[in-house]
Order: sequence, then structure tokens, then C-alpha cells
Amino acid sequence: MAKEKLPELPRWDGPLSHPFYSKVVKRILDFVLAVILLIPGCMIMLPLAIWVKLDSPGPVIYKAVRGGYHNKPFMIYKFRSMVVDADKTGGCTALNDSRVTRAGRIMRRLKLDELPQLFNIVKGDMSFIGPRPELLLYTTQYTPEQQCILWVRPGISDRSSIVYISQDEIVGEENPVENFEKYILPEKNRLRVEYAKTQSFPLDLRLFFETITSVFKKAERVAKEG
Repeated sequence: MAKEKLPELPRWDGPLSHPFYSKVVKRILDFVLAVILLIPGCMIMLPLAIWVKLDSPGPVIYKAVRGGYHNKPFMIYKFRSMVVDADKTGGCTALNDSRVTRAGRIMRRLKLDELPQLFNIVKGDMSFIGPRPELLLYTTQYTPEQQCILWVRPGISDRSSIVYISQDEIVGEENPVENFEKYILPEKNRLRVEYAKTQSFPLDLRLFFETITSVFKKAERVAKEG
């Protein structure tokens, strides 16, 4: 069977902020920090992997193609938080989505399902901070102004991830894909373009700690709501 040809992603030839930091310094910092965090990270990931396996049938790790750095699609890693083949019935998670597993609900609240992306960072596919990678369905539709998004390394978190940390609540239970594309995606892309054109070490550092703070605030809010 012939291998399916992936659609061609757009190209960016314009200027970006702090190119040496983006290409060299940031890559070194990402690699070193990811390797350091893998030691305690694996101690957390092992019981999570067992939990995922015991909670519902299917693989422990969910792999999916995303639009990647310098026009190259890559395979993103996550702990599987939904039932098998959930992505075949829609790429956007709705509020109270029945496809999310019991373990998945808790992992998603604390962003623990993203931990395997430490391996994406080590490989060079991702960064800690950068435009959150999207489905090729969306990256192939970037306008010329948005194409710079693919010319900085995608990240585990960015400004749009912080602003829309409760995205499922915004898209609601009905027509989540339509609501995402109409109300959220345009603003996410605007924030991603803004990041790509202003990327710097101080900005990355600020977003790193804002991400941690926002995750704990969401977890605290969810705990209070029961």
C-alpha cells in the first residue's frame, strides 16, 4: 500500500524576532531542561501509564500528526485521554465529552497528558514555549500573514494555551468544531503570529511561569466546583 502523501505546508520567508535565540540558544535550553525533567518526569509517567492502561482499552500513548517546525509535519505524543479512535468522530473536545476517559479527565485538568511531549522536545520537534501545534487541516489553511507560525518551533504552551486553558467550556457541548473554528481559532492564530514575531527569552520565561500558574488555578477552581 502506497504511503499517503501529506499536504504541503505553507512557507515563511519574512523576518522573525531574535532568530539566533530561536534557532540556537532556545534549542539548547529546551534540550537541557527536558533531559533534566525526564528523570523525575519518568517517575510520574510510569504510574500514569499504568493508570491509562487499566482505565480503558487501547494504547497508552496517543500519537497524531501536527504541523511542525520549518514546514515539517511531526508526530506529537500524549497520554491517551480519550477512547480509541475518538479523533475519527471530531478533532475538538467538547464540554463533558463522552469520549474522554475517567483517567483522561483528571490528566487533562492538570495537563498531565502532555508529559510525553518531553520526548518531542528532546527530539527537537517541540519547545517548552511556542505556538501550540495544530492539525494539518488548519495549518495548511494559514494565510500569508499566519505562515510565520510554522517558522518557530511549536511548544507545549503559548499565550493562546493560557488564554484558552478552559477551551472545552467555551466550545460547549453542541457543535464544538464549528464553535472552535468560528470563535477560538482566529484569535489563537492571532496570538501565535504575535508570539512568532516577538519571541524572546524574557517572553518565554514569563509564559513558562504563567502556564504553571494557570494550570494550578484551573485545578483549584475545578476542585472547588466538585
